[in-house]
Amino acid sequence: MIHRRQFLRIAAAGCGTMLIAPRLVFANVETDRRFVFIIQRGAADGLDTVVPYADPGYAALRRDFAVDPAAALRLDGTFALHPSLAELGKLYGKGQALFVQAVASPYRDRSHFDGQNVLETGGSNPYQLKDGWLNRLVSLMPRSHDEAIAFAPTVPLALRGKADVTSYAPSALPPAPDDLLMRVGALYESDPQLHPLWSAAMEARGLADDAQARQDPASIGKTAAGFLARDDGPRIAMIETSGWDTHSGQMFRLANQLKALDTLIASLRDNLGDAWAKTTVLVATEFGRTAAVNGTGGTDHGTASSAMVLGGAVKGGRILADWPGLAQGSLYEGRDLAPTLDLDALIAAVAAESLGLDTDLAMRTLFPGRPFNKALHGLVGA
Repeated sequence: MIHRRQFLRIAAAGCGTMLIAPRLVFANVETDRRFVFIIQRGAADGLDTVVPYADPGYAALRRDFAVDPAAALRLDGTFALHPSLAELGKLYGKGQALFVQAVASPYRDRSHFDGQNVLETGGSNPYQLKDGWLNRLVSLMPRSHDEAIAFAPTVPLALRGKADVTSYAPSALPPAPDDLLMRVGALYESDPQLHPLWSAAMEARGLADDAQARQDPASIGKTAAGFLARDDGPRIAMIETSGWDTHSGQMFRLANQLKALDTLIASLRDNLGDAWAKTTVLVATEFGRTAAVNGTGGTDHGTASSAMVLGGAVKGGRILADWPGLAQGSLYEGRDLAPTLDLDALIAAVAAESLGLDTDLAMRTLFPGRPFNKALHGLVGA
């Protein structure tokens, strides 16, 4: 018997590229809710994302490179949103966005590789665990008729583990002509086993067409929504973004990065339609950046950062922060925003509430041995 994964690999080779967008991963589970994890690889600067404009230390540390409070989107009397995040600002106004400040994983050094390993595995230390918390989340859910699917050259560590995940890389072969595809389709028309598999492969290929042509943020969001919105589609997704390591020229580079993220999420929202009401998107990074700007108009590897919880199911319109302040004596090791909220507990709470799971069970499974913050209950509605 031909396994679905074997068949789709053959179909991918025959149809040309089936890679829809590098860094898109989906998992199928039985639920009508959707959970999307977006990782910001490279250590995104949380201070210029959710801007503490009312803290005098911010302007003193960032000097001429600080985000202009007059141009930023005021969230409350302390924080504002970077002006590139206009669509997320609209979500906040509708109560569909929750921003978290001064949050960090248990990792306290400044290596991208180690920090991402801790974030994705859910361990307390790098390489302590071999599988990913997102894979363990899948294991808590009832299985659907399909296995997890990854449209990426490799499966991200967060989704590696016991739950089956199929990864697809782009084919080096030229695209198959439409006439050949029609002939193969006709050949499989009466085959009870191969016909539905071929139809599924062609449907995936059709959904991927736009993103293959233009792998811009809007296309990635549209493609992800195309799968997630289907009645029989996947319910868990991971989207990888990179380019957040802004050691120099941060004002311009971060503005572009945040604009791309804003566009991606807006496209996901718009193309999910009614399914957006049951969708939660969590955005997080491996660690933050230094509080002070460096000599090249950038920031270096830091500790605490910001996170975002977005979606129609989110109890938003608020900031979640135990703000430590930016006075010199309040900085972590005299240089970084001090962490006051646990990213692991935030992920467990959001993932569990998004998918209707017990939060204590989710914390024990996703982040074994880590304490759960009961104050994080009630971030996502039923």
